[in-house]
Amino acid sequence: MQINSKYLKQSFVIIILFVLLLFVAFLALSIGEINFTLTELIEIFRNKSGIEYTIINNIRLPRIILGIAVGGALSLSGVILQGVYRNPLVEPYTLGISGGASLGVAITIIFNLNMLIGVYMLPLSGFIGAVITTFLVYVLAVRKNYYNINKMLLIGVMISFMSSSAMMFLMSTTTAQNLNSIVFWIMGSLDEPNTLLVKVVLYISLLGLFLSYLLANPLNALRLGESKAKHLGVNTTFTIRVLFILASVLTGVSVSVAGVIGFVGLVIPHLLRVFIGSDNRFLLIASFLGGSIFILISDIIARTIIAPNELPIGVITGMIGGLVFIVVMSRSKMNV
Repeated sequence: MQINSKYLKQSFVIIILFVLLLFVAFLALSIGEINFTLTELIEIFRNKSGIEYTIINNIRLPRIILGIAVGGALSLSGVILQGVYRNPLVEPYTLGISGGASLGVAITIIFNLNMLIGVYMLPLSGFIGAVITTFLVYVLAVRKNYYNINKMLLIGVMISFMSSSAMMFLMSTTTAQNLNSIVFWIMGSLDEPNTLLVKVVLYISLLGLFLSYLLANPLNALRLGESKAKHLGVNTTFTIRVLFILASVLTGVSVSVAGVIGFVGLVIPHLLRVFIGSDNRFLLIASFLGGSIFILISDIIARTIIAPNELPIGVITGMIGGLVFIVVMSRSKMNV
């Protein structure tokens, strides 16, 4: 009876998060420089004409979809990496993925490589930088098909510092115009007009959720340690490899399109463990929904608090995420 009650509570939390996501998405669709009521939104989508429909369909709706995809992907990556490394302080950017992506974008902007394939060059260069970083961490940490988790983490941190230092060097030697472009990208934004890129991030994030859920039980076993997980029949080498690549791809795609948006992969998994526990069968889904909600709320604040100007979303996620994290963790008796 106690087990059933626990599962019922976890399922209820997921349902609440889903309903809350729908509500926040509605707010994001209706709030801005021009506000719309529910009745007006229904009428706008029915007529599909006028400046109001252009604002909703071409500006706000893509931002909402991208926010759901990026928030979900980053939070999901946080859950995966914290489970693999058995370290609550690990987040998607710890392994240097954001540093590699930022360095790739900085190189593209400084050397004006945008001319190669147009608007796709910037996100592509960011993703390539993230992939190269992931590859370096993997190659340097793996010896004879054996993973040293602590070594992999330390190498990731060092590569992150090296990438950041290289990027700072490039920023200090470039023009003011290039510097502004790099800084704006680093602080993160959901303002992506290319619908193809938005769809790609959404599909990859949903695929990542599906694949990670298939590995939820092995990920639960890894919480006990690699040796105990092996005794339970888990192929730890294969599982860690797949989860590491999956988390890296999710983070790389998110960073390459939306820039560096911090705290999502660290804060959201921690907060949801307080309410839903550490069972990844529920935590993965809850974190995806929670990350999406957090990003959408932050984006609403970012584009309305000093309207008509817009704050970088990374500023909002850092301030709100850090404050909420400190308050919840200081009051929680959970052993993280």
